[in-house]
Amino acid sequence: MVQLQGLLAAATVLDILDIVVVAYFLYRLHLMMKNTRAATLAKGLLVLLVFMVICRYLNLHVISWLLEKSMTVILVALPVVFQPELRRALEQIGRGKLFHKTSELDEQEFEDMLDSVAHATKIMSKNKVGALMVFERSTGLEDRIETGVAVDGIVSSGLIQNIFVKDTPLHDGAVIIRGTRIIAACCLLPLTENRNLSQELGTRHRAAIGLSEQSDAIVLVVSEETGAVSIARNGELMRYLTVDDVKEILRNSIFRPNMTDKTSFMDTMKSFLGGDKK
Repeated sequence: MVQLQGLLAAATVLDILDIVVVAYFLYRLHLMMKNTRAATLAKGLLVLLVFMVICRYLNLHVISWLLEKSMTVILVALPVVFQPELRRALEQIGRGKLFHKTSELDEQEFEDMLDSVAHATKIMSKNKVGALMVFERSTGLEDRIETGVAVDGIVSSGLIQNIFVKDTPLHDGAVIIRGTRIIAACCLLPLTENRNLSQELGTRHRAAIGLSEQSDAIVLVVSEETGAVSIARNGELMRYLTVDDVKEILRNSIFRPNMTDKTSFMDTMKSFLGGDKK
């Protein structure tokens, strides 16, 4: 207690500023990593580090030695494992976006976007026009956007239908939607490596599942063969959905009311360290 009082008495304004800057940087870093594969990997590394400290304290020499060697290998592999996140972070720093607040969705604009997507999906399903629409969430999809053609247009039923008209330049690939705007079209998606899927699933469905395995994006698929509507989320495929099902899933998965986003710094740090307990 006396040492703590001594540290507080010796602290200067610069020391406090130093702590605040580091804490804010870690907070922004957490927001960027939240709900991505990097966050899960970081938690795993933290668990290994704590376990290694406990083994050292208990003088478990063999386990400590194995963990130390494992940590060395992991640290060398980190740049490879976190390559997409590191690249996105450096790009955001270069564009000055790392410390900018993410824009919030307007509820009415979001509902208009849902209506446009639902209307286009209904018509394409009826006419058996194949479509692949990706709805970006927390995980950035810049690496996928770069494989396509920039659009940056407001989502509308007509625009979506025109993009996916057969034999047009942009129909073969995915549309990526961020908020209420179509960012890019004709984007390439990774195929899933899951071999237990039904043989009747085509390339669009496998690409949708593949992206949903690697990110938290919601991927909407319209089958060209049957007109069936499906949604891929978290590596799972929900098939034979109605337009109302699509709107409900997208509304619950993407839209966040303004009050929900206003999380305190301490709540966010608790979530990072302990996970969401619901």
